[in-house]
Amino acid sequence: MHPAATAGAPVVRRPFYRSLYFMVLAAILAGGLIGHLWPTFGESLKPLGDAFIKLVKMIIAPVIFLTITTGIAGMRDLKQVGRVAAKAFAYFLVFSTLALIIGLIIANVVQPGRGLNIDPATLNAGAVAQYAQAAHESTITGFLMGVIPDTLVSAFVEGNILQVLFISILFGIAMAIVGDAAAPVQRALESLSQIVFKLVAILMKAAPIGAFGAFAFTIGAYGLGAIANLAALIATFYLTSLIFVFGVLGIVAWVNGFSIFRLVAYLKEELLLVLGTSSSEAALPSLMQKLERAGAPKSVVGLVVPTGYSFNLDGTNIYMTMAALFIAQAMNIELSLQDQILLLLVAMLSSKGAAGITGAGFITLAATLAVVPSVPLAGMALILGIDRFMSECRALTNFVGNAVATLVVARWEGQLDREALHAALGSGPKALAASPDPAAGPGDKGAITAD
Repeated sequence: MHPAATAGAPVVRRPFYRSLYFMVLAAILAGGLIGHLWPTFGESLKPLGDAFIKLVKMIIAPVIFLTITTGIAGMRDLKQVGRVAAKAFAYFLVFSTLALIIGLIIANVVQPGRGLNIDPATLNAGAVAQYAQAAHESTITGFLMGVIPDTLVSAFVEGNILQVLFISILFGIAMAIVGDAAAPVQRALESLSQIVFKLVAILMKAAPIGAFGAFAFTIGAYGLGAIANLAALIATFYLTSLIFVFGVLGIVAWVNGFSIFRLVAYLKEELLLVLGTSSSEAALPSLMQKLERAGAPKSVVGLVVPTGYSFNLDGTNIYMTMAALFIAQAMNIELSLQDQILLLLVAMLSSKGAAGITGAGFITLAATLAVVPSVPLAGMALILGIDRFMSECRALTNFVGNAVATLVVARWEGQLDREALHAALGSGPKALAASPDPAAGPGDKGAITAD
């Protein structure tokens, strides 16, 4: 039986102030206060956030490799692997495109850039030169070649998620083909998985420190004034993301038998961590654990979540079309319907070509504008100062989108454990008092914690 639905497990109640959720929330509030009152000191705390993200990235490659290889090897049916991958990519294509369209529509309706009357000649093109260069280098061919690592181990050394995903799928398929002879290797990898996930649990104890340092730096470096200056764009983007998550994804979740509100509540610790660090990667290992506890099989989680981190970027897609239209509106550039359709088509391609690149949101925007001559690339300087605040919303939307995608694909495969799902989300007659501690590894089945 799934660990989330273990019957008879004693409920261990902890004080609320010892929960990861409370500690990360308190750390974000404290970091914001420090950054606002003492900006210079807040900026100096950046290494705390960077160190935590590096700790998590250190463990992401082993987590992905172990989850995917053991999951695929356990399938033994390679047709099932292909079927899961096909369903995942079909889902990604539909909803990524829908996110682009929604961003385009709302930007046209609200027009957050209208009235700013910016003269293009006054913009500092040099401020965005590095992003323009990165966008120029991010071709589809280069992206596809970049998926293949130089050696079998270089993907793990460099921590490239797509390369690790590629190696993991090949290794898992090879194990499935070998069959019984690979059983000792599979048992060894499953034992190693328990150790690695216990390491994840240990690293997650540092999450409040990382969130504190990262948020103190954000507020200290950029200040609340940056938000006030371009409040219309930020508010429109956050509102659009909320509509997409609770409206579009909410309907998808309802059709597939679960509540988006309960899912968000279930992932609240991870969402706060993403908010504090502006990085969805910081919560990737914990997301994979929680989705398994919620009834999604390891094979589906291992394929959909890492792939979705590169190809299912709903928040980034909303941002791209909305930011592009904001820049045009701010400089009083009228984009025809043909221009906007071109913008949409280019964004669909550029969002895939820059997958896996650090700062992909801003880089894909540069790649998109470079192909739409009506809007000068220098216009990106308008939103450079608030991109950090936008990145938090992008990461949160991407994170929830991938959680929903995983559960939906698992249901399409007929492998979603309904009892475990209702127990984890607290939405069924057999629901537990609370879900397990998110920092607990897969081997921690002895108790269920209730904060």
